Amino acid sequence: MERHDAAVAIIAANIREFFDRQQPFRIYHGSTNSTRQSMYRQDNIVDTSTLMNILRVDKEKKTVLVEPNVPMDKLVAETIKHELVPLVVMEFPGITVGGGFSGTSGESSSFRYGSFDRTVNWIEMVIPNGEKVTASATNRADLFWGAASACGTLGVVTLLEVQLMEAKKYVQLTYHLGSSIQEAIQKIEEETDDISNDYLDGIIFAKDQIVICSGRLTNSLPEGASINRFTRAQDPWFYIHAERKIRDPIELVDYVPLVDYLFRYDRGAFWVGKYSFAYFITPFNRVTRYLLDGFLRTREMYHAFHQSGLSKEYIVQDAGVPYQASDEFLTWLHDNFGFYPLWLCPLRQRQSTDTPLDLLDGKDEYLLNFGVWGPGPKRHREIVERNRKLERKVQELRGKKCLYAHTFYPEEEFWSIYDRKTYDALRERYHATHLPTVYDKVKVDLDAEEQVIRTSRKAWLGALFWSIWPLRGVYGVLRAWMGGDYLIQKGKPQKKI
Repeated sequence: MERHDAAVAIIAANIREFFDRQQPFRIYHGSTNSTRQSMYRQDNIVDTSTLMNILRVDKEKKTVLVEPNVPMDKLVAETIKHELVPLVVMEFPGITVGGGFSGTSGESSSFRYGSFDRTVNWIEMVIPNGEKVTASATNRADLFWGAASACGTLGVVTLLEVQLMEAKKYVQLTYHLGSSIQEAIQKIEEETDDISNDYLDGIIFAKDQIVICSGRLTNSLPEGASINRFTRAQDPWFYIHAERKIRDPIELVDYVPLVDYLFRYDRGAFWVGKYSFAYFITPFNRVTRYLLDGFLRTREMYHAFHQSGLSKEYIVQDAGVPYQASDEFLTWLHDNFGFYPLWLCPLRQRQSTDTPLDLLDGKDEYLLNFGVWGPGPKRHREIVERNRKLERKVQELRGKKCLYAHTFYPEEEFWSIYDRKTYDALRERYHATHLPTVYDKVKVDLDAEEQVIRTSRKAWLGALFWSIWPLRGVYGVLRAWMGGDYLIQKGKPQKKI
């Protein structure tokens, strides 16, 4: 703890200097799984990238004390040594504990436990006046639940205690085939009621081709059972494997090593990676996926995504709607977007008014999250309008979208959805009014972007240059291959203490 306390003391001192100047800052973690463009510079950040250690696993209490920048694969690797695993493990290995807490992250165990922040017992946090505090559901509960979805706008989380459960060697994964979203929801509800299930999600391949995947932890294999893996270069991408179950539904049960199950969507980032093959006019088959595997893991793909700017040319949204609205929403997605697959993830909600910005604060016990990830129109204005149409439809259906992705709401509309009164009261109470709001962090300001291009010859020539195919994609791949820092833009160096 001494090393941790020393690192936090430096962070707190930096934050206090920003507070004394009433200067806004952003938190630099060193990596990201957001699709939004970085707004970081070296003179406007608080660097927390050193907080990437697991301090203690308590096997008796089934908890782990962990710093916020620990990624999921590192966390799982450590807890499995103690025959434990987090209740909710985000599907990409590079998603961090802090990101999962501050960004409302869910996965296939969220039908049972809710979003990742619901599995955190308490947090240590430096609030914007430089004071270090702890918060939990019973101590500073307003700060605890407010920070759980505020994207770092209420302060800097520096330590978390996360709940664990017993780990087993395998996941017995059963595929349930459906021909409509109504059938899929019925199966989701049946599998939710079965207390032996530990994991539950689904994939929509077409309006009449849906697979629901339920998983149970197990240490035993039936005689003659084969083991399916999804994390090695020679393994199939999971969604392709699942689609084969629809085409040839002979064997609808797999036995998957636990780590392979938890990170089954890493290769290809679910299925988003297939669009890179189309961009580069490259055959999409088992051989090319094997040869290019090093570029098709989510860490490398996010790196290339940011550097190339291609995220602006795709629809990348997660939106949760009540179960009863799912049929209407799927029909709307089919008519307006028309691309598949789509991801389904049932999310259990916490009935509380303490979380002003959470995806999971509605009246329904469950929301069904749709992962909507695919190509958009070529013109940026048209992409914006597509996203705006989706935002309006989700709101019409009493749903909410995750804020990790591009957000296009006008400010007044955004705050008609989220509880600004409670959020502003938290910012006032915890000295955060000089920081960017969550709307400031997630919004896309298209008018400002276009104004820069119109008034800057350099920006105009840059936009023209990057519009030439395939320069953006090549640049992104090269930067991913080179590795290194891809977030901080040039600026004045941060003062060291």
